[in-house]
Amino acid sequence: MAVPSTPIHLMSTVYRKIFPYTNKVLSTWEASAEQIPNAELRKQALDSIEDKTFHCEGGAIYSLLSQNYWKEAVQFIVAYQTISDYLDNLCDRSTSLDPNDFQCLHQAMQDALTPEAQLKDYYAFREEKDDGGYLASLVQTCQHTLRSLPNYNQLKPYTKELCALYSDLQVHKHVTLEEREPRLKEWFTLYSNRWNDLSWYEFSACTGSTLGIYCLVSYGFGQTLTDEQIQNIYEGYFPYMQGLHILLDYFIDQEEDLVEGDLNFCNYYDHEDHMKQRFRYFIEQTQAHVQSLPHASFHQMVQKGLVGLYLADRKVESIKGANEVVKELLNVSGMKAKFFYMNTKLYHKIKPGLA
Repeated sequence: MAVPSTPIHLMSTVYRKIFPYTNKVLSTWEASAEQIPNAELRKQALDSIEDKTFHCEGGAIYSLLSQNYWKEAVQFIVAYQTISDYLDNLCDRSTSLDPNDFQCLHQAMQDALTPEAQLKDYYAFREEKDDGGYLASLVQTCQHTLRSLPNYNQLKPYTKELCALYSDLQVHKHVTLEEREPRLKEWFTLYSNRWNDLSWYEFSACTGSTLGIYCLVSYGFGQTLTDEQIQNIYEGYFPYMQGLHILLDYFIDQEEDLVEGDLNFCNYYDHEDHMKQRFRYFIEQTQAHVQSLPHASFHQMVQKGLVGLYLADRKVESIKGANEVVKELLNVSGMKAKFFYMNTKLYHKIKPGLA
């Protein structure tokens, strides 16, 4: 299967092949989650699948880079994203505020990227433990899939670094409310010299995406990469593409996070114009950084797709003054972003349960 280079080719392939297979794979994990003995763990596992299916669908678009191995890539992406969403629920919506618990849980994400790693007691610091082997099975599925990549050892330092940053973020942002901001600011001091064009909250957003991991692993299925290409892919996604992804995610979740009392990085901008200016910066930097990637047109479409997809979300309708932001960011991103915006609006009408 050829890597799409036009929006129509991309969307037709996604709707005909990628999304149906993604949902088929996800349904097997949902069936497994229904068998979890502990009621709290079962609830969080099922909620994470029901509420965040679109995370797996979005990630699975990267399987197109695997070409003839796209089904194997989807299996990895769905399993890994399901771990991510499940752990996010356990940290965000469950019974613990213990950073040791969060660190231990997220060891599962590191182990999933390490084919030779032994399974651990990921629930060591929490009362609820009996998941019937659910989390271990997700980890092992990822490990098994990565063993089939002939050049994964080349990719592993990059996937592991992105995962380490992601895991650190999840620990710092889920502790008690008064601890979150100081911890995140202190954490950023380790990286502020390297990423001195970012604020602490923008850097935090950049670490909160799994897109770079999916891109690297999918390429690992599809072709042999040089060290330079791998470095370019890493830099093409971190920090700007990943930052754009998560800032858009926070943008649409502003009302929801206010109700739930969750940290939202968009709240730290001085005013709406400041936020629009910085979003434009992330869009422009992403556009510049993906130019050197293999299949550059695909990555450009992903960037424009992110803008269109998120701004078309129904949650945007409840955000005060959002129309001006939507209009400006679509104009900055161009016609392809507007195509994805209209396409997503139509998709929501066809599939009312999507939101």
